[in-house]
Amino acid sequence: MTSFGDLLGPQPTLLPGDDEAESLLLDHTAPEEVAAAHPTASIAWAYLAEAALSDERTITAYAYARTGYHRGLDQLRRNGWKGFGPVPYSHEPNRGFLRCVAVLARAAQAIGETDEYARCLDLLEDCDPRAADELGVG
Repeated sequence: MTSFGDLLGPQPTLLPGDDEAESLLLDHTAPEEVAAAHPTASIAWAYLAEAALSDERTITAYAYARTGYHRGLDQLRRNGWKGFGPVPYSHEPNRGFLRCVAVLARAAQAIGETDEYARCLDLLEDCDPRAADELGVG
């Protein structure tokens, strides 16, 4: 049984994370430095995207979030995700990807890209029905 109660659905995908990138970010290393040193770490892109969005640099936030989203998709696929199925928010290493999706949704909404906004909300819902609320989207 998956963590979302679907007996026939795929098991949740739990990303391994990037301990070094996460440690650097927690030690207040500049996210730009972390992303440059660890470009596959969605969490670094999430930090950059969230900061840009809070500074009202919407297009920059969109670009950072899209980069982190695509890096996260690559990791998910390498870890058995087939484009659907649970990606639990409760699993800390999944949060970089999910945070990027949330910022991408907010940035898309801000520039009037309603189709992308809806796709991001659908993806968050498919990954974890609690993720959008946890991330303040929707």
